[in-house]
Amino acid sequence: MKAIKYIILGIGLFFAGGMQAQITVNLGSPPQWGPSGYSDVRYYYLPDVDSYYDVQTSRFIYYSGNSWVHRKSLPTQYRNYDLYNGYKVVLSDYRGNAPYGLYKQHKVKYAKGYRGAPQKSIGNNPGKGHYKSKGNNGNHKSNGNKKGKKH
Repeated sequence: MKAIKYIILGIGLFFAGGMQAQITVNLGSPPQWGPSGYSDVRYYYLPDVDSYYDVQTSRFIYYSGNSWVHRKSLPTQYRNYDLYNGYKVVLSDYRGNAPYGLYKQHKVKYAKGYRGAPQKSIGNNPGKGHYKSKGNNGNHKSNGNKKGKKH
């Protein structure tokens, strides 16, 4: 009986030794407004709003009061910020959990209004072709002749 157990254990070890271990890090799904071609990046820096975006947790990181906070949305002063058209700096060389540790360097290197290489978003801007007008919730399609504030 012991011999059968050892044989089964030996066969199991033989097959286990032949398998290759593969480590997969789940970074989460990039947002539709994220730059295409960077599915393996965890953080973006958004210079126009002095914030970071964590792809893994789907949260924005920004300084509020006296500390860095992680929130599902940007601060209220940026609630109308167009994430599709705003520039995203892809932090492809950063490894860690606190990209804001490099904030002073990022703020200088990528000042507000910074534009590097042209970017294409992963998805299409759902607000494109629409305009806002008082009293109609901004849901009317533009016919090309009307100009209004895009959201």
